[in-house]
Parts: sequence; structure tokens; C-alpha cells
Amino acid sequence: MTPDCKARRPVDGTHPDESHLRTALDLAAAGVPPLPLRAGKVPFGNCRACKGNACGGRPNMKNAGPCECSSICHAWAAATTDPSVIASPPWAAAWRQAVCVGYHPGGAGLTVVDLDNAQAITWAHSTLPTTRTVPTTRGEHWIYRGTMASRNAVRPGVDIKSTMSYARFLGPGTGTMTALPDAVRALAVKEPPTARPAPHAVAVPAGGGECRHRTPAYLDRGIAMAEQRITDASSAVHTTVYGTFLAVLSAHGRCGCLTETHIARLFTAAQAKGESPRHCTEAWANARTRLGL
Repeated sequence: MTPDCKARRPVDGTHPDESHLRTALDLAAAGVPPLPLRAGKVPFGNCRACKGNACGGRPNMKNAGPCECSSICHAWAAATTDPSVIASPPWAAAWRQAVCVGYHPGGAGLTVVDLDNAQAITWAHSTLPTTRTVPTTRGEHWIYRGTMASRNAVRPGVDIKSTMSYARFLGPGTGTMTALPDAVRALAVKEPPTARPAPHAVAVPAGGGECRHRTPAYLDRGIAMAEQRITDASSAVHTTVYGTFLAVLSAHGRCGCLTETHIARLFTAAQAKGESPRHCTEAWANARTRLGL
């Protein structure tokens, strides 16, 4: 494998698309879901039937969900370890056009800390535990065992690629892979906005905080509106579910008012639109992580 993503004939004479396909099959055999990347190191776009996510998307790492498109059509969510899919005719054209091989770190139970320059590398050496390292064009990928929410620009020159994201495959790297440390998880925690205090706030002993809602009916209306937003989604269901979860947790996640019943109502609405229970759990966890809950 070449250490960059320039389309060029391998030294063994294999055509580039054949080399990419071989690399993809090797990754899949190792449990790492690959996907082809086109010029610009970006995934291939939607096919005509899925354009604009009109199909509802393919929401999770196992390719389950409302969309049954067999092409490389949904970026990280299309990445798979199924060799019959990877080598199938719908994917063949993508491998012929691909400039490099990508993979879904979260689908392999991994997190990539993408260090984009020398300063970022220096910071990592002084801050993070050592792990497997892969050289990139401008910096390094530090790969850890474990998954977390992905987030770009967590600090200058540092991106995190894990769930709902993809990374370039640049070779096996060197060093022993270690467990994902709390220091990396903390990088993706976004500081929540300061909430404006509401008048007449009442204490909620079970939640240990202050309730910003004057009556339970306020929360019930909020949950009902969230259910309706999910139910009314005609496209981009995956994105809508995550955005709705994020909005509910932003408004109600810190005061102790949300109950298992409320959460079950949201999950039920999402699953009625084709989302899997696993995706619901992941989307809820990612929303909590983003809000620092």
C-alpha cells in the first residue's frame, strides 16, 4: 500500500483499482469496513435513487435500515466487511475511479486521532498515551481501540474520526494499539451553552438540578413535538433523528425531567421510520456526548 492517496500504478504492476480492491478485501477480512474514496479523498455521492437522501439513508455500520441500495452510496454507512458486496458490480466502477481506500473506524471498534501537522504531533506526544501510529501526508494517525463520537477541529490540527466518520487507510502502521484514553474522549466534549435562567424554576430532587419547566405539560408538549418531527421526516431520517435527540437533550437533559418513558417514545418514533434500536442508542449517546451530559 502506498502511504498517500495518489492514483498511481503499484510497483508490482497491478492496476490501481485492482490494488484498491485487494486492500479493501484484506481490510474486510480483518474486520475493518472499507470504502473507496474519490478525488479529493471524499466518498462517492448518492446514486440517482438516493440523491439528497430521499431513500431515508443507511443509518448504521451494519448497513441495516430503510435503504437497500447495493452501491457505495452512503459514505461511512455503506462501508462493509462483506466481500461479496465489496467485489460486486455496483462497487466495481467506484474502485476503478477511486484514488485511495478509506475505512469506517467506528465499524471496526477503533478511533483515529488525526494529527495534521508537526505542532499537533508534538502536542500528542506530550499529552496522549502512545499507540499505533500511521504516517500521513502532513502528519500522523494515532489509532486507539474503542469508539467515541467523531468531531473535527477539537484543537488546532487535530480531528477525531470514529463513529459516523471515515479515515484513509495508509497502511498498518507501527507500535502497539492501546485502549482509547479519557484524554481523547474529553476532546470531543463540547462545552454546553450557558442556559438562561427561567423564572419560577422549581427544584426536582430526583434530578439533582433545577427544572426549567413550570409544569409537566411543557415537557410532554416538547416530546410530542419531537415525535412529530421524526414522524414527518420524508428524507434524511438518520440526520433528523440525531438532530431531534440533540434538541430534546439540550432543552431537557440537565434538569432530571426526562424519564425512560419519554426516551422510549422517541426511540419508538425513530424505529417506526426504519431506524434500528442500535442506531437509536448510538444517536442518543452521541447527542449526550456532544452536550457533555
